[in-house]
Amino acid sequence: MKRVIIGIVGSALLVGMFSFTFSDDDYFEISRNLNIFATLYRELNTHYVDQLPDEEIITTGIDAMLSSLDPYTDYIPESELESYRTITTGEYGGIGAVVGKRDGVNTVLMPYVGFPAHDAGLQIGDQITHIDGKSLKGLDSDEISNMLKGQPGTQLDLIVHRYGVVDPMLVTLTREKITINNVAYYGMLNKDTGYILLSDFTTHASEEVQDALLELKGKGAKKMVLDLRDNPGGLLDEAVKVANVFIPKGKEVVNTKGKKTSWNKSYTAPAPSTDEEIPLVVLTSSGTASAAEIVSGVMQDYDRGVLVGKRTFGKGLVQATRPLPYNAQLKITTAKYYIPSGRCIQAIDYSHRNPDGSVGKIPDSLKVAFKTRNGRTVYDGGGINPDVLVEERKYSHLLYNIINNNFMFDYANIYRSKHPEISQPRAFELTDAEYADFVTWIESKDLSFSSQIDEAIEGLIEMSKEEKFYEGLHPSIEGLKEKVSMLKRNYLRDYKAEVKFMLEEEIVSRYYYQEGMIEAALDHDPVVLKAEEVLNSPSRYNKILSK
Repeated sequence: MKRVIIGIVGSALLVGMFSFTFSDDDYFEISRNLNIFATLYRELNTHYVDQLPDEEIITTGIDAMLSSLDPYTDYIPESELESYRTITTGEYGGIGAVVGKRDGVNTVLMPYVGFPAHDAGLQIGDQITHIDGKSLKGLDSDEISNMLKGQPGTQLDLIVHRYGVVDPMLVTLTREKITINNVAYYGMLNKDTGYILLSDFTTHASEEVQDALLELKGKGAKKMVLDLRDNPGGLLDEAVKVANVFIPKGKEVVNTKGKKTSWNKSYTAPAPSTDEEIPLVVLTSSGTASAAEIVSGVMQDYDRGVLVGKRTFGKGLVQATRPLPYNAQLKITTAKYYIPSGRCIQAIDYSHRNPDGSVGKIPDSLKVAFKTRNGRTVYDGGGINPDVLVEERKYSHLLYNIINNNFMFDYANIYRSKHPEISQPRAFELTDAEYADFVTWIESKDLSFSSQIDEAIEGLIEMSKEEKFYEGLHPSIEGLKEKVSMLKRNYLRDYKAEVKFMLEEEIVSRYYYQEGMIEAALDHDPVVLKAEEVLNSPSRYNKILSK
């Protein structure tokens, strides 16, 4: 029976492909290669020594085929459709918490305020060991996530271990429809400057931005910062509507051009704007991509706002979904998008691969100059360059190791167990004595200074032993190790400010969750501080936007 099915699948592929219109050469090549593919699989199925995992092999073949195109053209089997819908809509049925592994244990990383996990009292750092009586030991994060998700209204029981609590706790929750906000935070930076952090472009992103803008203006905001850093993008329609918040109805936002000219389309602002005059700074980073780049580029092309931060990612491609048999979907790149100046900001040329299959960025020699509304020169083919470049703060390897080894995460849980409450996020500050306690605590941990230095020392030891020089070099090596150890101890004191800021943000999250963590960082964020500086100087702001 299986052989018959394989033959039918092969024939169906051929018939399906033949239904398209191709030139004679294309028709022959496609027919020939599909015939080879179907015959090859039939031979494998008939003669291979072991039973073939049919679905796995076919999926691997599909993924390999698509990987030769671009990273955004994907096959979405029926089993992954729910996850895809969550990404595009920001909605799912579950408990409303980010859960992941910490030291191999399933741990609550962030409960969303107002949803079941938060309402049931789950805290950051809580370790979940059982769901509905089933041990989670040995299960990966995806399996656990699927167990936590489900139809709204259904119940589940969790066994939770919390730092400072001796006995495990039974926590019963009822799943709800979880809607993840696109605007992760908004508030006042100072008495007259509002701040909106837009983290996604799923359904209702524009409404959230508009509501936040109006509320902040009601609180006295006369200047605005729109933070699009590390925003990966999302729905094209929402990008158009978010841009429309700041530009007038009828203005072109973006147009798309692809192989099928019938799909080419121009998108204009569909409604009256919310505010076309308020001084605006848009924050960008290397993680600002796709729909977020459309909004950033539109603000720059119309000289509607000043861009502050780093160059954006450079994704000028548009995807659409196409239905496949058996409830599967193909997410396919159908076009490139062009913002009002006429430029496409796509930075990577997927259509011309190197002999080894790798792809490179579009060279500067091929980039073309365009003009903004006021005549400023901007370029295509490399993301969007900010008007004011601000390098992100660089931290030492030791601080990264402190964070990556979960030492700050763990210490924040300890702090939370000893302090029932703290002051508001932007007012909270560790005392010198509390910071000294952290230093004492962390000095007892196995903390590497940096992977490069540690590996170099170990490599030197091994090489000296192989070359028979170890005995002579031993005192010097031990002295080097002691020097590194001293640097480690002194670092926590010499670089107290940067360590303390990061630790305070982590601690604040235990009390005020995601919004509090964002708020606590504002007064120490160099890009935000630069945005305030630009907005506080009208002459500089206007000069940047002039020709």
